[in-house]
Amino acid sequence: MGAAVELEAGGRTVRLSSPDKIYFPERGFTKLDVARYYLAVGPGILRALRDRPTTLERYPEGVGGESFFQKRAPKNLPDWIPTARIEFPSGRSADEICPTEVAAVLWAANLGCLTFHPWPVRRGRVDHPDELRIDLDPQPGTDFKDAVRAAHELRAFLDEQGLRGWPKTSGGRGLHVFVPVEPRWTFTEVRRCAIAVGRELERRMPGRVTTAWWKEERGERIFVDYNQTARDRTIASAYSVRPSPHAPVSAPLRWDELDEVAPEDFDLATMPVRFGEVGDVHAEMADEAYGLEGLLELAGRQERDDGVGDMPYPPDYPKMPGEPKRVAPSRAKRQDEK
Repeated sequence: MGAAVELEAGGRTVRLSSPDKIYFPERGFTKLDVARYYLAVGPGILRALRDRPTTLERYPEGVGGESFFQKRAPKNLPDWIPTARIEFPSGRSADEICPTEVAAVLWAANLGCLTFHPWPVRRGRVDHPDELRIDLDPQPGTDFKDAVRAAHELRAFLDEQGLRGWPKTSGGRGLHVFVPVEPRWTFTEVRRCAIAVGRELERRMPGRVTTAWWKEERGERIFVDYNQTARDRTIASAYSVRPSPHAPVSAPLRWDELDEVAPEDFDLATMPVRFGEVGDVHAEMADEAYGLEGLLELAGRQERDDGVGDMPYPPDYPKMPGEPKRVAPSRAKRQDEK
């Protein structure tokens, strides 16, 4: 596998073992290629991860091997990488790494981490999200172009609310739009805002957007995955490498680029070139923070005027107050017929 190499990042030296290990056989990319990629986009990935409790999606043998999500900080964590204690819906807790320098990203890459999954909180306020994350997920029969159309409508709606979103590719067929918010609200309140946004998009784009949690009800529409804002649900960070054979990455975009790009334009080889030319196009997001009062008022109107309430949580969550029956409609119908 070749002798270990040392990489410099911000005045710190990180040792990379087995640098020649192939991580992406289809493209021939190695562990060293992944580490050098993260070094090349260092300011961008650090902006996305800084001070955030982060789950590591690890592929120690590359994308063809076994993988796992590491939520708890590894036992061999260097003392210069801080952690934060986060609490899961089950009531259990864990200490997760909180990168504060690019060297921490390289250290994780040496463990086979391809994708970084940061919580929408900072280690100083782990119960109060500072990002509203809207996940536009194409369902079978739809594609990236459909997600782009939904994103444009989302942008128009956010503008009306006095909010600004920053779009990025998911690394797959979908789009993510992040809105930086003041860390004054709970996970439950932020999730309520995501549901309100999804319902407004449904109203504006009938037959093309859905918030239906059950797959059997979604149809050929863009699913606004509101549960990505629930506690312990995370979204791949900007600049994260995704575990597909062609080594795609989650690419931050400007709004005026959406109609001109495709997810496959951004990968381990092309993103460093783009970053060298335009830098981090989401850099300004770190300087913004918006209020959620308007979206919470919208949620209240929807609930009052339309007679809607909370929506199902993921299956591994404890039953939440006010949550509707967590049973797929077809199964509920069969139970009623018995």
